[in-house]
Amino acid sequence: MTVHERMMRLALVEAQKAFDEGEIPVGAVIAQGENVIACAHNLREQRKDPTAHAEMLVIQAASQILGTRRLNDCTLYVTLEPCPMCAGALVMACLKNCYFGARDERQGCAESVYALTRDPAFYHRLTCVGGLLEDEASQMLRSFFESRRQKGERV
Repeated sequence: MTVHERMMRLALVEAQKAFDEGEIPVGAVIAQGENVIACAHNLREQRKDPTAHAEMLVIQAASQILGTRRLNDCTLYVTLEPCPMCAGALVMACLKNCYFGARDERQGCAESVYALTRDPAFYHRLTCVGGLLEDEASQMLRSFFESRRQKGERV
């Protein structure tokens, strides 16, 4: 198993925690090489905070742990392609790379709808690679939304 697969599997563990807590199942990990710095999962519903995305929370945690706002030697692993808010946070955190699982054809801003993370208008750009363990990440999201629809719940 590659280091990228290992890190994404940890992100999937975080996504499962979100699923179990009734949150949209997105998990994230920030690593320096093979060393895990921080892990997080969505907490939007629990915190009643629209910004409590896994990416935002893991960036905050990694910044505190490392004592810097610049995470330029770190890589983010996240189970769903970052939205516009999170893609902007990746740029502002000066992350080195991002690997994500499922593509988000509606709101993805790493490559699907827009490639904000590579826009030359911004000072910092980072490489994003999608499709890492995509089947597992996509299946978890599908299962979550199917179960919510069957219960008649709004997401």
